[in-house]
Amino acid sequence: MSLHPPAQGPVLALFDLDHTLIPFDSGMAWTRFLIGRGLLPAEAERRYLGYAGQYVAGTLDIHEMHASNLAPLLHHPLAELRRWQGAFEVDMASRIPPAMRALVRSHIAAGHHCAIVTATTRLIAEPLARLFGVRHLLCTEAGQRTDADGTDWIEPQIIGEPCYREHKITHVERWLTQIGAPSLAEAGHSVFYSDSVSDLPLLEAVREPVAVRPDARLQEIALARGWRIVVA
Repeated sequence: MSLHPPAQGPVLALFDLDHTLIPFDSGMAWTRFLIGRGLLPAEAERRYLGYAGQYVAGTLDIHEMHASNLAPLLHHPLAELRRWQGAFEVDMASRIPPAMRALVRSHIAAGHHCAIVTATTRLIAEPLARLFGVRHLLCTEAGQRTDADGTDWIEPQIIGEPCYREHKITHVERWLTQIGAPSLAEAGHSVFYSDSVSDLPLLEAVREPVAVRPDARLQEIALARGWRIVVA
């Protein structure tokens, strides 16, 4: 199968982030980054692992996880968080797999509409999107407020729907409308790379679903349906 099949309309290349473009959990990497700098207590890692277990089990309340993960950061202005983001990006640069970087660059070079589509909050996902050179990031968005003195702060609630499970399709369709591109159904070709069965709705909505280091349930589905599987 050709990586970039010819198409009459625009080609969409969509990428999940955790355990797909990167072989680790970005939220855990961010948590450990903050713990290592004394910005979070050591028990924050155990709390995050609890939510990660719920994600794998399919029982996660993403609103609860989002609020819990952001709670320790609410007393730091957004400008300070941006500085931490920059340092996090530097730390993560060496952990980007060359093969996945090359994959993304091949889609960009081919002129495809590329987007990372992740349940991860923008605060964490944005530095990684920059490392891959992907301009469009569809993610879970945190609220923000601006004080009278002009200081910006994040807030714990999710704005709109989280970019999670079936809501990933909503985020993709909204993005396509914003850039003036045809819908998923009308695209000349569409491909989505993901590791998780939680992404099954979007995998089923594109023309070329690709399972990347799939979890056991997604691997079973991919094998049964003849989907391409990437293990490296």
